[in-house]
Amino acid sequence: MNSTVWFLFSGVLLVFMAIGSTLLKRLPLTPAMLCLGAGVTLGPAGAALFDVSFPDHSRLLEHVTEVAVVISLFTVGLKLRVPLTDPRWRVPLRLAVISMVLTVGLVTAVGVLLLGLPLGAAVLLGGILAPTDPVLASDVQVESPWEPERLRFSLSAEGGLNDGTAFPFVMLGLGLLGARDLGPGLWRWLTLDVLWAAGAGLAIGGTLGTALGRLVLYLRREHREGLGADEFLALGLIALAYGAAVAVEAYGFLAVFAAGVAFRQVESRETGADSTAPAVHPHDERGKQELEVDPVLAPRQLAQTVLTFNEQLDRLGEVAVVLLLGGLLHAVEPPATAWIAVVLLLLVIRPVSTFLGLAGAGPGVTGTQRRLIGWFGIRGIGSIYYLTYAVNHGLPEPLVRPLSTIAFLVVAVSVVAHGISATPLMIRYARRARVEEAH
Repeated sequence: MNSTVWFLFSGVLLVFMAIGSTLLKRLPLTPAMLCLGAGVTLGPAGAALFDVSFPDHSRLLEHVTEVAVVISLFTVGLKLRVPLTDPRWRVPLRLAVISMVLTVGLVTAVGVLLLGLPLGAAVLLGGILAPTDPVLASDVQVESPWEPERLRFSLSAEGGLNDGTAFPFVMLGLGLLGARDLGPGLWRWLTLDVLWAAGAGLAIGGTLGTALGRLVLYLRREHREGLGADEFLALGLIALAYGAAVAVEAYGFLAVFAAGVAFRQVESRETGADSTAPAVHPHDERGKQELEVDPVLAPRQLAQTVLTFNEQLDRLGEVAVVLLLGGLLHAVEPPATAWIAVVLLLLVIRPVSTFLGLAGAGPGVTGTQRRLIGWFGIRGIGSIYYLTYAVNHGLPEPLVRPLSTIAFLVVAVSVVAHGISATPLMIRYARRARVEEAH
């Protein structure tokens, strides 16, 4: 595909997504669905205007998906303004730990018993497919940091957390396949890949997000320095958190998510946790004038500007990755057992794991919320990243095709199935919630 055609195609697609964004919110369609269809149409299966294959382009896919997930995790973290001591955090923590482990276990069983995979490959498949996706879940994410509805908050926070908590199982699967040292009795995996990597990642991200947020606010209030260029601040914090975590063999995904949450918590503590407080629009001229002296306006302006910038980057990452995925689907020829595995994952494993994970969560989670959480286990870019990571870090060649077939199929089906159902289900849920509040 020559550069002229790329410019024309990219321009048409991006302009359409900008103009039609409001229409898409009212229809059972998502930008991801449109990009997936465009990728299939323009890729080798259609007009053949670009050629992408797997695993030949696995390095490219790993880097592209890595960047997309990192930006999305930071963006999700910025949306979660709820104080860390708030009980609402219990649900996503249960989902990211208990439901995650159950999902990996159940997918492992399906991989061994149905797909005929060796144990290590089945565990690896569980780690690849277990995390829900923060990139493609925009229609069910928190809409406003100032009004974090419980269902949306739980799904958003789960997607932010479990993109990191899935990494130990990817490492375990690779270790069982001989590509990584697990240590006697799995001690190295447990101490380094689970305890150290997860704990250090959260600590590094939380520390950097808090420190940088406080430093910038101090400079602005006391010295009228560090004003503007908030976009560079966002990118700098993402790079620092991710790079510092990876440098000490901690999980960069958890670090970036924690950095986003901590950065937003600085604003929440400065201005109060009142969810009805109005946010300042980043282009509010009054906000620009008072930013230097108003102790309340400064943290709100900072957090909102960084969030708005990251949301735009998040959308661009989604477009790029889903287009590539659409181009890869031409080589996916799933057997009947693969389709059965996809159905089991979406309709059985996800609902069962969330039901068990939320058992005893208390009356704060309604039956409707539990059912919707069980359905909206959206798989996406995180799964593609873990697959490409495994391919580039020792996955035996005979296992590449069966695992990639399942992973690409799951993500494609999830994009379509969850994309079609997200708008009508969330509209219905919102209407029911308003009726219940009125009574």
